Amino acid sequence: MTALKGLKVVDLTHIMAGPTCTLMLADMGADVIKVEKVPGGDDTRRSTPPTIGEESAAYLMMNRNKRGIALDLRQEGGREVLHRLLADADVLVENYRPNTLKKLGFGYDVLKERNPGLIYCAVSGFGRSGPYGERGGFDLVAQAMSGIMSITGTSRGEPPVKCGAPLTDITAGLLSVIGILAALQHRNATGRGQMVDTSLFEAGIIHTYWQSAMTLATGVSPGPMGSAHPLSAPYQAFETEDGWIVVGGSNQSNWLRLVEVLEAPELAADPRFAENRDRMVNLEALEQALAPHFRRRPSGDWLARLERAGVPAGPVYDIAQMHADPQTKAREMVVELPHSSLGTVKSLGLPVKFSETPGGPRRGAPLYGEHTREVLLERGFSEAEIDALAGAGAIVDGRAAA
Repeated sequence: MTALKGLKVVDLTHIMAGPTCTLMLADMGADVIKVEKVPGGDDTRRSTPPTIGEESAAYLMMNRNKRGIALDLRQEGGREVLHRLLADADVLVENYRPNTLKKLGFGYDVLKERNPGLIYCAVSGFGRSGPYGERGGFDLVAQAMSGIMSITGTSRGEPPVKCGAPLTDITAGLLSVIGILAALQHRNATGRGQMVDTSLFEAGIIHTYWQSAMTLATGVSPGPMGSAHPLSAPYQAFETEDGWIVVGGSNQSNWLRLVEVLEAPELAADPRFAENRDRMVNLEALEQALAPHFRRRPSGDWLARLERAGVPAGPVYDIAQMHADPQTKAREMVVELPHSSLGTVKSLGLPVKFSETPGGPRRGAPLYGEHTREVLLERGFSEAEIDALAGAGAIVDGRAAA
């Protein structure tokens, strides 16, 4: 038994933000039917290199646990299939440009009349209201306009830098999951579905909680600080004899423990560093005072000493090192799962653990149109009807093509 077993989700998403949402729902047990366009399917299929076999590694990562069908919504037959899918669906998730589905007859105002309990989740660049409601969206643009790029990097004088991960895409997907689960709770109480509307722009904005608090209080926008924290110090990366580590000596007790580990009692006595307020005002001087100490020993030595003293610290990993870490393995955050044509593939695990309803990856991402016939048969289409739809090009039957 999984947490969302029995939940029927129609997935009209592509690339990153929407697929993050449906990935999480699928990992928690929902039956997610991924509807891909004809021709070509999800654009992530062409986000290469790298590939595993002939499949895009990016597509494989974002679409595990889903069943895949391919529809041409420009054709009446394709639209009829989608209407049949939505007739008893619990959730629809889409991240098309605003009004794209409405023009095809799948706007929320139409669908709620046919299925009053449907939860319609729309993920877009800027949301479905306001002066930018008609705009498309990309993570890069959302990071820029939400202020993320203004606080990322090492100094104001350098070119703008975005967060290396597609921060707003992934966060918008997670916000969508939260919204859907809240809407399901409301439906359980009332029987009514609703529209859930979030955006990459808002996903970026919520990552500025600290910086927005500072700006709203002072009227001054903070700039980039490298790895340092805008409100606590020292809380950043330091170079060691053989690499880099991060140290969280931000509260007073951790600061005093850190000074002991560094064997530098003069720093504790320095009035510039007496309290957190002082350390923030004199952050550059603090960094310069600490740096020579950390360069005296290798990272492993420092990390062992800091752990014994109870000071939060950790190594700066690359992605492969993160995958190999024993905690990553213990938490099942790198897993192997079966794939229809590739045998076994590796993926990331579910980051939420349940004591009663465990979830996680169970099968690999679908081949293009792999489950079209299977899903249509479940929805009452006959073999002859499916053959006719395939012959007209309204659907792609991946099993027949194989």
